[in-house]
Amino acid sequence: MSPEANAKSTLSVTSGLSRNAVVLRLEGELNADAVPVLRGHLRHIWELPPHPFLILDLGEVRFCDSMGMNELVSVMQRCEARGTRLLLGGVHGVMARVLSITGLRHAFEVFARFDDALRLAVAGP
Repeated sequence: MSPEANAKSTLSVTSGLSRNAVVLRLEGELNADAVPVLRGHLRHIWELPPHPFLILDLGEVRFCDSMGMNELVSVMQRCEARGTRLLLGGVHGVMARVLSITGLRHAFEVFARFDDALRLAVAGP
């Protein structure tokens, strides 16, 4: 086995606020090893008063497995319970294929460009 096969995947998450939205930018691989990293960032967001929108910028996600998709579904459910609209921005390439293959493309509000998701959030609920 090559050393790369044993390496843990990497996920970088940054967050910020933009008027009506909390924005999380994900970069790297969204898989079983990365789920705790994402949950750690989300834990802080769930402690905030609910915002009208949560935008996940997935434009730099290079890989997503079933655990990553399960986590996105959990985020969607948590957002619904809080009255927050979840928008997925930057959905192209890998993420577009995974959402299509899993049949979840229409379960989420998906935007090919992050800017389009942000524009919707800035316009308001």
